Amino acid sequence: MSKPPLNTDYPFAPRFLEVDGGRMHYVDVGTGPAVVMVHGTPVWSYVYRRLIASLSRRHRVIAMDHIGFGKSDKPETWSYSPQDHAKNLSRLIEHLQVNVCTLVVNDFGGPIGLSHAIEHPDQVRSLVLFNTWMWETKGTPAARVGALMSTPLGRFLYLRMNVSPRVLLKSMFADKSVLTRSLHEAYLAPYPRPQTRHGLWGLAKALRDSSDWYASLWSRRDAVANKPTLVLWGKRDPAFKLDALEKWRSHLTRARVIEFDSGHFLQEEKPEEVLQAITQHLQEVWSPAPTRGADVIPSA
Repeated sequence: MSKPPLNTDYPFAPRFLEVDGGRMHYVDVGTGPAVVMVHGTPVWSYVYRRLIASLSRRHRVIAMDHIGFGKSDKPETWSYSPQDHAKNLSRLIEHLQVNVCTLVVNDFGGPIGLSHAIEHPDQVRSLVLFNTWMWETKGTPAARVGALMSTPLGRFLYLRMNVSPRVLLKSMFADKSVLTRSLHEAYLAPYPRPQTRHGLWGLAKALRDSSDWYASLWSRRDAVANKPTLVLWGKRDPAFKLDALEKWRSHLTRARVIEFDSGHFLQEEKPEEVLQAITQHLQEVWSPAPTRGADVIPSA
């Protein structure tokens, strides 16, 4: 198993749970109301490191690495479908006896995490959505990308060239200067050899192959539509355009939306603003004060 070095800005004790696919790494720090963070691709729980460190002063914060990512096992033969990642997430939440939580999701973490919220709505008090989706991809550019990545060329690009964290990750930043060499190395470190990159490739193919599953989640969206929700959206994200934000806005009845002039990973580009917004959200939903209705706040 490939293990990135314990970065000084990621000082959390590693924990592991045996799940389908192998040993899944997670962090579990702090006490108080639970916050569960679910990452996408090609990042790992490192993307939440600042939030983990700050929020764990008042909350129990849990963040896992999906099988194939970060410090988790990386088998060469496993489904790597978002459906199976979702099952592993639910297994972890059950193992850690999390009765109720705020769920934080980004990218593929959206359908993976929201699947748990839909199946267990009583266990999720509120949501925080970074740029993500939860609807079918058939006929969309995403599905065409997934089809391409399912070819021998896609296999070569992902397994041999490591195109996802090496090249595609850069394109997701509006401010390229944020992705410093040391930060980029932290995201490259878990995938040093072709044998360690199957998780990345699996989710790329799932852009097309799991479309029916995403559609099934969207058909049950009423289970989460009335949850107090904070939507943090990067307007310069090349993957998720503003039409995706509008779709969320039209179906989440208790959403507070904050838009930023930035890319896909707000956790990296706007860390202070993100922390402030999430801290306020958690104070509202975990206190007796009523949650505000839907509104839109432009970025500063």
